[in-house]
Parts: sequence; structure tokens; C-alpha cells
Amino acid sequence: MQRLQAFKYELLPNGQQERQMRRFAGSCRFVYNKALALQKERHEQGQKKLGYAGLCQLLTEWRHSADTAWLADAPVHPLQQALQDLERAYSHFFAQRAGFPRFKKKGRSDSFRYPDPKQIQLDQANSRIFTAQTWLAALSQQPRRGGQGQERHRIQARWQVVRVDPDRAGG
Repeated sequence: MQRLQAFKYELLPNGQQERQMRRFAGSCRFVYNKALALQKERHEQGQKKLGYAGLCQLLTEWRHSADTAWLADAPVHPLQQALQDLERAYSHFFAQRAGFPRFKKKGRSDSFRYPDPKQIQLDQANSRIFTAQTWLAALSQQPRRGGQGQERHRIQARWQVVRVDPDRAGG
């Protein structure tokens, strides 16, 4: 059995970087809520729910639409991860492991994640991380066990990155 080693970093973004990451998290929340509203509307009309692939096609349309052109400023992978989160919430609901998916509210667990570790670069010599399309200063490497193999940016009191490193796996 392979155990993954995860590291937790506290990011120190400047004002512009903080606003950019909040916009990314807000874009993910918007995509999740818009897709959930669409799924509820389809259910009320007696139609089947769209799968992940269908929602991704709609995401492309939303990014090119004049009304939601600002979605094109956010990286596409975190937006797709928001759709996967909705798909996972529906599967948990249908398997009776959770309640019906709820709309996300601003300021409550705002986060986004990159599924591909290649989108995150670590420069330990200079205490910085390349993420969200920019270099950020980083502090406090804290080893943790476990993880999902993805980079997650979560707003708590501060921005944090959890990086799972299978190359430094234990046991």
C-alpha cells in the first residue's frame, strides 16, 4: 500500500494576487451554482440531468458568451473541477450518502484546485510557489499524510496550498 506525502504551504499574496485568487474562487462558485440551477430547472421540466461532459460543453459556451465573458479570465481547469464537484455531489445524493446539493455561498470555504500537479511549481530556494498564473511567496512547509493528488487553494484566515507529492511517498 502506497502512502502519499502532502505538504501544506501558507501563501503570502500581494493585494493584486489576492484579488485574482478571490476572482478565481468566485468564478468556480458561479459555475457550480449556475450548473446546479440548470440541473434543478431540467429536473422541474422532467428532463434528465446533464452529465459532466454536457456541463463542460456548456462551460465552454459560458466562457465565450458576452454575458459571462469574465469567466474566460479564470483558468479552465479549476472551473471544470467545480463541475466535477457538482457531479460528485449528485452521485452522493443518488447513492443516499448525502443530501441534495446546495448552492455555494460567498465566503464559505471559498477554494479552487488544479487537478494537474504540473500546473504548480515549487521553488524552495526562493520560498515561492507558481500557482494561479503567478509566483507567490510561501511560508511554513508542514508535512501531512494522505491527500487526493491535487492542488487545492483554500481561503481560511489566509490562502493555503496543499501539495501532494507522490515522489516523496512514505511506506
